[in-house]
Amino acid sequence: MEEIIKYSGCFVCGDKNPHGLRIAFYYDRDQAVGEYTAHEKFQGYQGIFHGGLVSTLLDEIMAKAVLARQRYCMTVEMTVRFRKAIPVGTKLRLTGRITRDRRRLLETAVEITGEDGAVYATATGKYLEAATKVKNLLQSFP
Repeated sequence: MEEIIKYSGCFVCGDKNPHGLRIAFYYDRDQAVGEYTAHEKFQGYQGIFHGGLVSTLLDEIMAKAVLARQRYCMTVEMTVRFRKAIPVGTKLRLTGRITRDRRRLLETAVEITGEDGAVYATATGKYLEAATKVKNLLQSFP
């Protein structure tokens, strides 16, 4: 497995963001993967991991699937399906892949599962390849 590049200040993957999640993502057999344990400081209802953070994780793993192919894209559409509430303390596995490549528009799919294989959330997304000016900016981040 090869680690997917990151922006050090990113809330999800940045290793220098003191308030971030600091998740490392890897490219493994045509998919992006990562792990995260749902922290209690990010709960919505008592004992339940916040749905907004679930959506954030879904978006990030889809973006990483695109980035693993050296494609710099921006999210243009995302459809989320919450299947079960995630109790805080649950170790999660994030898995994302590209399902369709239409030149500048890439379609993706992702799921978040628990150690027991339970599916907590799924999503599909569309990512538009950034214009050259934006691509150059994105590539310059440490």
